[in-house]
Amino acid sequence: MVIGGDAAGMSAASQARRLRGPDELEIVAFERGHFSSFSACGIPYWVGGDVPERDRLIARTPEEHRARDIDLRMRTEVVEIDVEGARVRVRDVESGAESWTSYDKLVIATGARPIRPVLPGVDAPGVHGVQTLDDGQALLDTLSTTKGRRAVVVGAGYIGVEMAEALINRGYEVTVVNRGKEPMSTLDPDMGRLVHRAMAGMGITMVDDAEVTKVLTGDDGRVRAVATDDAEYPADVVVLGIGVRPETELAKAAGLPVGDHGGLLTDLSMRVRGHDDIWAGGDCVEVLDLVTGRERHIPLGTHANKHGQVIGSNVGGGYATFPGVVGTAVSKVCDLEIARTGLREKDARRAGLQYVTVTIESTSRAGYYPGAAPMTVKMLAERRTGRLLGVQIVGREGAGKRVDIAAVALTAGMTVEQMTVLDLGYAPPFSPVWDPILVAARKAATAVRSSAS
Repeated sequence: MVIGGDAAGMSAASQARRLRGPDELEIVAFERGHFSSFSACGIPYWVGGDVPERDRLIARTPEEHRARDIDLRMRTEVVEIDVEGARVRVRDVESGAESWTSYDKLVIATGARPIRPVLPGVDAPGVHGVQTLDDGQALLDTLSTTKGRRAVVVGAGYIGVEMAEALINRGYEVTVVNRGKEPMSTLDPDMGRLVHRAMAGMGITMVDDAEVTKVLTGDDGRVRAVATDDAEYPADVVVLGIGVRPETELAKAAGLPVGDHGGLLTDLSMRVRGHDDIWAGGDCVEVLDLVTGRERHIPLGTHANKHGQVIGSNVGGGYATFPGVVGTAVSKVCDLEIARTGLREKDARRAGLQYVTVTIESTSRAGYYPGAAPMTVKMLAERRTGRLLGVQIVGREGAGKRVDIAAVALTAGMTVEQMTVLDLGYAPPFSPVWDPILVAARKAATAVRSSAS
């Protein structure tokens, strides 16, 4: 039995079905929404017009899952898990009818829920979150019917900056209100400052170190502005991009273990700790950080699909493990690319690690080759050992995916000295003779040596 019909849940169901036929294993999945196996990460690009239609974001429809002998029941919500009785209580979203269904093996893939602050006016027409395809369609409907062209995005993390781009593409005047001192709190402040400057240069009004206190409405009840302690910002539409939390209320009520970040705790096989017949994966779990050895909550579709593969293999009679992550993510706003992997400075301090940092400026291609674009690379390495701890990149076209080099180096436990001799591909259209990652590694290796003297 699977709770949740998106990435982790349906990947688990599909992998289990590959290993075991319908005569050997019955698979039932419950999904409370209208869509299965869709890309939430693609919603900003659909809203912005880069993806022309909603259905391109759907990897596999309910009908396609059912054709593979997976009994996927849409618009059906699980409202209670009875661990002792090995059963769940389900509710038909349309009719409200409830019933109990028993399981032998349970997979929890309930995902994450958007953070929606408790503010006056936050539920007014024109205020939108963006987590599901239904959310995206509701926002598009508002954009197509609203006469004004002023938008406020609340939050400046991945969702916030991507939605700022989407609204710019739709021809809106965009203001981003961010409670942090700089956008992209997943970066160190000095790198976030680069993002601020670039976004301001795109015509986006950046309001940092400010918290929205209420949403103001007009005589028609629709949103007309958002207010902070110091100012009001006119808005014909408001998009909430504050982030998400693990959707684990159902699991906590059933007595299942959760971590400090609110996510379910599993072992390496993605089995919920202390429960032989319950697995969990996707945005509702915490994962092992391979750099610090601690648990983290990192809601990404890449992880969710891998979790599902591991769970499906184990439920289907095979064997697989998920060893952990290094915290790699990449995003963009217009032509600015933003990437990070590993630890920020405050992460390293929290973990009790001593470190050195270096920052370098380079270009995406040989400087003389047409289209060479600037980028900034920041690298953290552990003092004395020189072990790579983290990398952050902010730049133009060709910058972001370079973070993958660092992600592999982190996973392998490489030192910055070892990274300096990596045999990376070179030609003037693709990189300078010394790739920016290698330039940063050379500078970091020098800093490590200096710190030891």
